[in-house]
Amino acid sequence: MSQSAAHDSPAREATAPPADPADPAHPHTAGPSAEHAKPADDEAGEAPTVDFAGTTPYEDYVQADVLTHLQRPLSDDPGEMVFLVTTQVMELWFTVIVHEWETAAGALRGDDIPVAIAALKRSVRELEALNASWRPLGQLTPAQFNSYRGALGEGSGFQSAMYRRMEFLLGDKSASMLVPHRGAPRVHAELERALAEPSLYDEVLALLARRGRAVPEDVLRRDPSLRYEPDEGVEAVWSEIYGDPDRDEELVRLGEALTDVAELVWRWRNDHLVATRRAMGAKTGTGGSAGVAWLEKRARRNVFPELWTARSHV
Repeated sequence: MSQSAAHDSPAREATAPPADPADPAHPHTAGPSAEHAKPADDEAGEAPTVDFAGTTPYEDYVQADVLTHLQRPLSDDPGEMVFLVTTQVMELWFTVIVHEWETAAGALRGDDIPVAIAALKRSVRELEALNASWRPLGQLTPAQFNSYRGALGEGSGFQSAMYRRMEFLLGDKSASMLVPHRGAPRVHAELERALAEPSLYDEVLALLARRGRAVPEDVLRRDPSLRYEPDEGVEAVWSEIYGDPDRDEELVRLGEALTDVAELVWRWRNDHLVATRRAMGAKTGTGGSAGVAWLEKRARRNVFPELWTARSHV
């Protein structure tokens, strides 16, 4: 309560009898007045500030009130709240990870490998947290999922624009994935730009070429709006880097940071597959997708593929 609220009845205070200092309600003993009520450790000078003219600085910065009122369940099933909040948390992690990978891509363009590696390592911790988001949903039975599945309507995770930006940064480009977002001009424009820009892996390969590595010209000049396909010449470059780590240890560290990211993306896809298989079996997915069959296909696709295949030649 603010001080103004504590004094909203001046007339009543003026006519009240004098307070007895021995009374427990006396303001200098245990009174409830906001003007005098302070934490017990105030005398040691450790009490936090509790009175603000408007909303708290924490609220102003975090926007917690906005975040905690975004949940609008469409069914009466209590499990839907868990599903809804967990999905929203995933969206926030997508946003952070996109920020990290865009930071890494920009650093690579500027030949700043340490900044790129730092961003990639942060994203590894964030991917671990993202993957842990499956735990509240990972053991849903078909009956539990069916109790609120109808509330999703045609909604499906593959419609997530921020997740699509993650995939684009990984080199998994597809112009058709812009179609669901035509009704949201800002989101569509952001995805269109992300589709046309070089992926994180494109920036890595460009840097390797500037470092004197024999990245094939057709790879360097390829259309960045197309899905990246594995290349034997790129595999040979990574084989050379890992086969002679003393020549450029920084490139090995970059390769390992990228491999950590790729491994956790693979785990994300597999955790998604397992959770979906457990909750709905082989039924058609929400949004008209093939459900488990679609996710199985996604899970088989490696991120930064030559970083995996090159190890067989070292």
